[in-house]
Amino acid sequence: MFSETFTQGILKMSFQSAISREIFVPRDEKLLVAIEVRRRTKRKGLSFLNAGRKRDYITYLCLSVTNSRPAQVLITKVKRYRGTRQLAKRSQWSMEQLRQVNGINPDKDTPEFDLVFDRTTDQWLAGSAAEKCMFVQVLYHACQNYCKAKLAQANPESPADQKTPGTTENKKSPGAPSQTNFVNCQPKLMGDACSVNIVIYRCKIFLNRMKNSMTANQGRPQREAAAVKASRGRSSPSPPAMRKIMRRASQVLSERGEHLMRADNKTSHSLHRAK
Repeated sequence: MFSETFTQGILKMSFQSAISREIFVPRDEKLLVAIEVRRRTKRKGLSFLNAGRKRDYITYLCLSVTNSRPAQVLITKVKRYRGTRQLAKRSQWSMEQLRQVNGINPDKDTPEFDLVFDRTTDQWLAGSAAEKCMFVQVLYHACQNYCKAKLAQANPESPADQKTPGTTENKKSPGAPSQTNFVNCQPKLMGDACSVNIVIYRCKIFLNRMKNSMTANQGRPQREAAAVKASRGRSSPSPPAMRKIMRRASQVLSERGEHLMRADNKTSHSLHRAK
């Protein structure tokens, strides 16, 4: 049981490598982080399309950076259909389009978070609180590094332009990017111990997936037993129904026997006349 669960956990963790290999490497992008998410609320105007339709795919929210210069930070939505390894790239947003990251609860680890873009707001529920924390932390540091790089590009500082004592600092250039606003996020997600926290979150994610797999495997025999019992219950008629079936069968056999006897009498009579 443990070895099977461990293998399932490894396979789930390897999907980030598969996403990177199939979606981002061909586009010359480096995948920073990918987490499994689902929407907390249904989009308005699409409820009639989704009525009665099961969720037959898994959604991954990915953060990547281009290898070309100047580098671009991108948020991409990738879908994988259940029962297959087929991956499909859906929506994609640039860092300039991301206006706000809402962590929902600044006091404890929760899986809920919102991403506010120029023309849309996505309300997500991560697969676990650890996945959400890891994504927000990597996203925060990517935003900081991106803004610093864009600011340095907009204001190239030459030796003649270096600040000297007694001079005032130049104002922000109009071409500098506007920073993404992080609200309701825990301070630890925006600290300096980024690499240490990410290792901790990855361990938590792996253990949580193992726990979910073990729970699913433990519940499988009970579900199978219940299904067998229900099937037997459907296939076994009640005593009154059984008696009715037996009476009907006896009646049919009796009628069949009388028909055969009449046929035999006719055959005997025909043979007697032939003699």
